[in-house]
Amino acid sequence: MNNSITVQNLIALIESADFKTISNLVRNMPETDMAELTLELSTQQGLAMLAMLSAPLRARLFSNLQFGQQDALLAQMQLVETVELFTYLPSDDRTDLYKRMAPEQRTNLLATLARKQREDIVKMASYQEGTVGAEATSDYLSVSGELTVAEALDSVRQQAPDKETIYTLYVVDESHRLQGTVSLRDLVLADPQHTLESLMTRDVITAKAEWPREEAAKLISRYDLLSVPVINGGDKLIGIVTVDDAMDVVDQETTEDFHKMGATLDFGKGHGITGDFSLKTATTSLLYRKRVFWLVLLVFGNIFSGAGIAYFEETIEAYIALVFFLPLLVDSGGNAGSQSATLMVRALATGDVVIRDWARMLGREFMVAVMLGLTMALAVSTIGIFRGGYEIAMVVSLSMILIVVMGSVIGMSLPFILSRMKLDPAAASAPLITSIADAAGVLIYFSIAVTILGSPV
Repeated sequence: MNNSITVQNLIALIESADFKTISNLVRNMPETDMAELTLELSTQQGLAMLAMLSAPLRARLFSNLQFGQQDALLAQMQLVETVELFTYLPSDDRTDLYKRMAPEQRTNLLATLARKQREDIVKMASYQEGTVGAEATSDYLSVSGELTVAEALDSVRQQAPDKETIYTLYVVDESHRLQGTVSLRDLVLADPQHTLESLMTRDVITAKAEWPREEAAKLISRYDLLSVPVINGGDKLIGIVTVDDAMDVVDQETTEDFHKMGATLDFGKGHGITGDFSLKTATTSLLYRKRVFWLVLLVFGNIFSGAGIAYFEETIEAYIALVFFLPLLVDSGGNAGSQSATLMVRALATGDVVIRDWARMLGREFMVAVMLGLTMALAVSTIGIFRGGYEIAMVVSLSMILIVVMGSVIGMSLPFILSRMKLDPAAASAPLITSIADAAGVLIYFSIAVTILGSPV
């Protein structure tokens, strides 16, 4: 962040109504730095600051604020201010904001907006959340293939001020079906009399509007694109996903996966993690909601571990040395399972591994787990001899091998199973795997103990 201004400086500028300085700050500071600086402002201070800016600058700053800030500010705005804001916001940002508005707010807004903006918002908001269509923006350059290069350049000059990106022109027919693309570089270097049809690239990489949003990000990453066009079922161009939007998607998906693997879902609102979540500004109630469900659920899941221990109570009383190794063994299974699940969830998310690879991955994981189990068994065997003798050492060593293998196989397989069921593999969270491995580990450990040491009389 630019260290030349602090939150206290900014508040002082707002209170003194220094329009010029604040406008220069928003214009010259990186958008993300300026948005971060406003995190400490109250809603009223934020409104006062926005009121000092021109409409384009106001929209530029507003689009970089966190969703919670945007919603709080929007709730205090007059309708005329909201309409002006929507006029200058980028297409994808205003669509996201519109979706979060209350039904009454939406109705009042649409009745006041210009027809073209109203139709664009309704169309873009119709796509299901989490799809490519919901991430697309309509701020792109579209031209007819019949235009000459000179005419296309004139069209670019007219359209460019209102568009998010101008590096690629999308050639469409009269029904707005995508025909091809022309880069701005090729356009500038081409003969002014040539038509776009003779210049355009016809083999265009596209994303379907109904695809999961991360698919567009994968295309942009794989083919090193600045943007990818989005088409509907009839091959009509409905928008584009830009590289910066793709980076946001990747960031949000990664954040969501980490939260799921940590078993933190916001069940209080009926949905999972949003990419706008900030631990720094999250409320106590939000943090509680995100953590309580799985923790309470896993409390009951851990009852199975307690039941297993209770079942072997007589064995434990007869061989009290077994208790010393219980946490060590069951934790090893959970740790091995969490490692396997983390690697597999990431591989599935990036496309490095697909469902049909399960059998091959299982065989390799089994061999790795056996090697890990043998190494860990060797490490604890000497402690077993010292604490309880050779028989106890054998029980602990065999249990370590089987528990590590069991935990690794469960950790690797759960993401595959969830993917096959069309569920998010990240839901194979570390706490869930640990709870399963704990219960299974208890049964394995004491079953081996009874087999080797015999049942107590």
